[in-house]
Amino acid sequence: MLVLSRKKDEKIIIGNEIEVWIVDVKGDQVKIGINAPKTVKVYRHEVYEEIQAANRAAAASSLDKALQLFPPMEEEPGPDKK
Repeated sequence: MLVLSRKKDEKIIIGNEIEVWIVDVKGDQVKIGINAPKTVKVYRHEVYEEIQAANRAAAASSLDKALQLFPPMEEEPGPDKK
């Protein structure tokens, strides 16, 4: 992990398209600004975790529904399995 020290109004650049700058610092709170292409999704970590949990739950639910509609077929014994 890279750790940088920045002061108010200083920036860092990520890749060629993402700028992160320090907007304000008050006590233990830092406000940052992020300038990134619209194709880059930016989330607070706790929101990202909620999205991932919802996606996992939806995928599990979809799998359960698919298995109800199309239960796994029992394997028929072949000539060497009798």
